[in-house]
Parts: sequence; structure tokens; C-alpha cells
Amino acid sequence: MRTPYDLLVVGGGVQGTAIARDAAGRGLTVKLVERGDLACETSGASSKLIHGGLRYLEHGKLALVREALRERELLLGAAPHLVRPLRFVMPHGGSTHAAIAGRPAWKVRLGLFLYDHLGGARSLPGSERVALRGHPLGSGLRPEWTRGFAYSDALTDDARLVVHLARDAAAHGAHIATRTALVAARRVQHLWEVDLRATEGAGAGDAHGKTTPGGSPRITAEGDGLAVTETVTARALVNAAGPWAGQLLGGAIPSARPAPLRLVQGVHVVVPRLHAGDHGLILPQADGRVVFVIPFERDWSLVGTTEVVVGRDPDAAGITAAEIELLMGATGAYLDRRWDADDIAWSTCGIRPLYDDGSGDPSQNTREDVLQLDRCGGAPLLTVIGGKLTTHRRVAERALEKLTPLLPLCAPAWTARARLPGGDVDADRLAAQLRDRWPRLAGGTIDDVVRRHGSGARDILEAAERDAAGGACVYLAPGLLAAEVDHFVAHEWARTVDDVLWRRSKAGLVADEAAVAVIRRRLATAGGPGRGTVGGAVGGAVGGNVGGDGAGVAEDVTTAASRVDPAR
Repeated sequence: MRTPYDLLVVGGGVQGTAIARDAAGRGLTVKLVERGDLACETSGASSKLIHGGLRYLEHGKLALVREALRERELLLGAAPHLVRPLRFVMPHGGSTHAAIAGRPAWKVRLGLFLYDHLGGARSLPGSERVALRGHPLGSGLRPEWTRGFAYSDALTDDARLVVHLARDAAAHGAHIATRTALVAARRVQHLWEVDLRATEGAGAGDAHGKTTPGGSPRITAEGDGLAVTETVTARALVNAAGPWAGQLLGGAIPSARPAPLRLVQGVHVVVPRLHAGDHGLILPQADGRVVFVIPFERDWSLVGTTEVVVGRDPDAAGITAAEIELLMGATGAYLDRRWDADDIAWSTCGIRPLYDDGSGDPSQNTREDVLQLDRCGGAPLLTVIGGKLTTHRRVAERALEKLTPLLPLCAPAWTARARLPGGDVDADRLAAQLRDRWPRLAGGTIDDVVRRHGSGARDILEAAERDAAGGACVYLAPGLLAAEVDHFVAHEWARTVDDVLWRRSKAGLVADEAAVAVIRRRLATAGGPGRGTVGGAVGGAVGGNVGGDGAGVAEDVTTAASRVDPAR
């Protein structure tokens, strides 16, 4: 058997990849296993916000908000192409004393003052009162909403953030194994001995157009008849399986300590744009929740979220018609434009694995992370419960603080000063430079490639230029370069159409079935991390030579939508 890893991480969401990255950067040997694709569950089904959590101030969670605001500032610097400022508008009535869903205006002003200052030094503009009538920030709102407040937060592509973390972990020596399930783990002579099994070919293929949490195919870790493909050993095991962490404990991973999880479902839908402008809307509800309406991929709005407690089995969760009705009603009270289920181009259902604090209201349940260390029997097991997308870096630091005394000598914490891949650039300036260099490529395509890859965009565009010079395929779908898909496969663990269209990009919103077929054929001939390299036929003329912005691939655009089942 090979030399033991220092750390085996189970779970390819934001917490698992952040822990793998931190540990590998400290000089530890790390392997991460994920039964599906990176960010294929909760981490790819969030509100896409890097934020402090304004509403948590009402619950007295000042420390959580302070930490999240500080992490927001760090992420704006670590990945400026991927984490972008976003101005939010919170509307209220015409009177300065009007209540906002039970919140008087003075209380909102006080909360925003705290939000501006709790995190310390900041690069984003502070909050302000706004007269919305005739103001661009009032776009799309019903006329009775004449006043409001504006404040700053940040927006990201959650799935790409996870991919960036995994890439940085791999750059520091971590082995990232997607489509790999943990079958069984046991303590043997102060080590973990872990059986792993490849899941590709056992449900890990396309789920294009199906409704699943995060838009992902479900992959079962047991009972599919496949043999164990690898047994590895590790000095410590991290259970970062999110909603499935509880199922692993006492099942595939022996532990005397159950995970006190509370699974809360959050649904988001993408519909045609509901308001003009680059700002988001935060719409307070009478029950204390808020609903966000966020600009999404130029022509769309992301609307969410719901908060519904689900049972112990996360696989049984799914979007319900009642949740769609709730979101429609929440926006209908504020917006001129109405929408219904037929407008939904994409929907996600993320299961938040919260620490069960006994709260009766799921919206008030703590979002703070809990790290449960089990040393019974020798080799340590750390289970990650809860945590926010925004605070993933600090969760990883805390995890290493617990584990490093039990592991070989390693370097100190380092991620607070580190950039993510592609983050060493002014994204707007780079996009302008690249538009000047490649004027024949649609400006929107270049902007998207820069937003997804930062300084790595230049290499992808140069590869696209070589494709064009050789008469090969340039676009596989509107705005999606063949060279970028090759990059997804070679460097980002993409394997299926869904990986490409919904997690590495959001081109699924505009790709028609012809484009899907072209991408599927290209992936069938592609290699990647652990499967060879991209080359040969992958650089060939699959799909024909498409010019402009790739619209020739998909003249009749039909979105590959995850549709709501109204019977649920």
C-alpha cells in the first residue's frame, strides 16, 4: 500500500475544496474525493452572494456578520474577476417612518450603519437612502415603492469559485478525484483505511434538463454493483459531505458521534430579466425572510430563496409548486413585471446542512459552522457542519487549527494573503485589452471568458485563435468557445454536458439541443485530469466552423431547463 496521505477530504463542495487547498498549501499531502462533480450539490445552488448576511444582524449574530464582511473584502481582492461588487436596493413605502415588513425605517438605517462598519476597512461604497421614483435604482419597482435604501455586497459564480479552490489545491499538490465515492472507512493502526470506488458510468453521466439539487445527477455510493477501485490510507479524515455528512457517519464512516444536522431546502429560479440595471433587489417579507432578485448572465434574473425544513434524506428533497408560488408572490408585491412557472429557464434546489440549534424557525437557525472532532479509536475524524459560502476560507483555517496538532509539522495559515487562480489581474482592464486584440470575437464572449478565468483568459483566446486559423470549430454554443470547453476538460475536471453548461459556465441558458449534441460528442473524445490530455481529435473540427458570437450553432434557442414538477 502506498504512503498514507496526511489528509483525505470527502466532499467537493466549497468547504471540502477550501480545506484541501489550505492543507495542501501548508505542505500536507491531500486527497479529495467527490462522488459527483465539483459543486454539483449545495455549493452550486446558492444565491451566488459573497455577503455579510444583513438579516443576521436582527438575530444578534454580530460576530458571524463581522467575519463574513471581512471575508468578503478578502475575496474581492483574491479573485476580482470572479467576485464582483453588487449594489442592492431595499425598497420601502413613501413615508420615512413606514415599516419594511415590520421593520421601521430607523431600524433599517441602524442595521445598515452596522453593516457598513462591522467588517473594518472596506473597498465598497457605504449605504444610503434613495428616492426611487425616477431613479435608475427604482427600475422595475411598482410605483408605490418611492423610497428605499441602497447598500453594497458582492456576487460570484458559486460553482466556479469551487473549481478555482480545487485548481489551487491541485496546484499545491492535492489529488482531486471527482466521480469517486467513499465506500467504507475503518481505523487501522492509527490510520484511516478507505475504500474508494469510481462512480463514472454508474449514474455520473448527463442529467441534462432534469430537476435535481444543483442541477446535478444523483450518484449513489452504495448498491450499484461496482467493485472497489482503490484503497488508500490517511492520517486524518475530513467529512465535508454537506447534507450527506450525517449519512456517512455511522454508515460508511464509523463514528460514535452523530452529526446534529438540520437540512433546510433553498430553491432558486432563473427567469427573464425582471428589472433593468446592474443592481440587485432585496425584498423583505412579512415573515422576516428576504427574497433576492439578482442580475444573472445579462438577460436573466436569479430569484430566491425559500427555506423549508426537509427530512433526514437529502436525496428525497425537491422543488415544490408551493415554493414557486411563494417566490412569485414575494416578487409580485414589489415588481411591475410578473412571472410564472412557464418563464423558468433554470431552477436549483440546494440543501443547506445547518447545525441544529433547536430553533423553531429555519430562517433563524444559525449559519455558523461547527467542526466536530472524533478521535475515538486513534485516527482523527473531522466533520464539517454548516458554514456559509462567504466564510469558506475561515472554516478551512479553523479545520486546520483542529487537525494540525495531530498531523506532521506543517506551515502556518497562508490563504488570507493568497490570490485564487486568475486573480492577479484587473478584470475590466484585461477584457478591454483582449477586445482590442481580438475584435472579431464578440465582446460579450471575451467578457465572459475573462469573468470565468481572469488572467487565464488570454491562453483560452489564443487557443481559439489557433482553432480559427486551422479551420476548426470555434464555438460549440452561443458564447461558448470550443477552446474553453477543452480547458474545462483538461484543467477543471469537466466530464459531462451538465458540467460544462451549468457548472463551468452557464451556457445552458442559451444552448439548444444541437449544441448539446456537439458538446457531448466533443466530451466523448476528450481527456482530462486523470484521463490523459486534451489533444488530437479534441482540437478538430467537431461541430463546424462558427463565426460571430456562435449564434449559428443555435438559431432556435431552447433553454435546457430544469423544470418544476407541479405535482410535487
